[in-house]
Amino acid sequence: MKNLLNRNTGDLQGNEDFWFPGRYVGGLSMVLAPLLVLTGLLLRMKYNFFFPQQLQAYQEHPLLIKTAYSFFVVGNILLWPGILTLVRLIGQKKRRLAIWGGTFVVLGLFARTFHGGVDHMAFLLVDTQGLESATKTVADSYGAFSIVATLNSTIMFGWLILAVGSYLSEALGLLQSIALGLMSALMLGVLKGTSLVSIIAVTGLCIALMPLGFKVLRNGAAPKLKDIIIGTLIIVCLTVLLYFLGQAG
Repeated sequence: MKNLLNRNTGDLQGNEDFWFPGRYVGGLSMVLAPLLVLTGLLLRMKYNFFFPQQLQAYQEHPLLIKTAYSFFVVGNILLWPGILTLVRLIGQKKRRLAIWGGTFVVLGLFARTFHGGVDHMAFLLVDTQGLESATKTVADSYGAFSIVATLNSTIMFGWLILAVGSYLSEALGLLQSIALGLMSALMLGVLKGTSLVSIIAVTGLCIALMPLGFKVLRNGAAPKLKDIIIGTLIIVCLTVLLYFLGQAG
């Protein structure tokens, strides 16, 4: 595993080949994104899985449900650098599996993000039109055609392909590869609550990616304190700026 990581992440003190998204972004994504997704699921786990109860839960506990869904969708968005990093590791030995698995999973992440936007709009309907009207609107439009729905199956097959590729390429061990494959069982769709299956699936994602993320971060020269401080300030300033720009529309 160490040799494999060395070939992929390079030595930051030597001639490192450029790769995207890089060691720090990819490693941090592997560590943080699964935790964010799991946190989102745990925050809404006591409410019934189906959309009428999810909308009712939002009406009764808007801050909690909004936070839960926000954690989930942010974790889903931040997962892509970790997936690309895993794809790079797999691709050193199993290029086709890396390409197909990575492409399918990333397309599936787009689909989940789209569903997160629909969730957000459904909660706004509760605020503006009331629970009964919002529930009827969602029920009447549930299953309506969307071009994004064509991506729904990609993420299920993608996780399985990545799991097989992870094991055959030795990017992950057998148990971690099986844990990664469990993500194919995570339900995809609008206003989905938390079930035991979803907890198992995302726990598998944590088991698969987080240890590898720490290995990626440790491999290579440690950043200088000055670089850490400057990088942190840049991230904080960018986050504040992007927040206000986003609120401005």
